[in-house]
Amino acid sequence: MEEKYPFMLERIQSILIDSVLIIACMILISDILSNFKNVPDWLRAVLLILIFLYEPIMTTFGGTIGNNIKRIRVRKNSDETQSINLFQAIIRYFFKLLLGWLSFITIFSSNKKRAVHDIISGTVMIKI
Repeated sequence: MEEKYPFMLERIQSILIDSVLIIACMILISDILSNFKNVPDWLRAVLLILIFLYEPIMTTFGGTIGNNIKRIRVRKNSDETQSINLFQAIIRYFFKLLLGWLSFITIFSSNKKRAVHDIISGTVMIKI
C-alpha cells in the first residue's frame, strides 16, 4: 500500500525548489528594475507582494512548482478532495513563516503527517 501523505523529506524538497525559484525571480526582477532610472515605488511594492503571495496563490489554484514536481498537494483536512481557499492558504503560509522549522515538529506524531501550520489552517498535504 502506497503512503497517502508525503514524508518530511518530500515536503522539504518542495520548499527548497520553491525557495530557489523565488530567489531567482527576486534576482531577475532586481536586475530588470536596475536598468531603469525611475522605477515607481508602487511598482516595486506590487512586485514584492506578488512574490510574497506566490505560495498562497499557487496553493489555492493547484500547487506550487515544487508541489507539482514532488507530486504533492495541499487540501482541506475535512475533505481531501477539495482544494483550499485563498484565506486558508494565506493563514497557512503566515503560520508557516512565523513558526519556521518548528512548525514541522508535529509531523512525526500526526497520523496524517500534519504540520502546525496545517493544523491551524485546517489543511493536509497529500500525495497525488
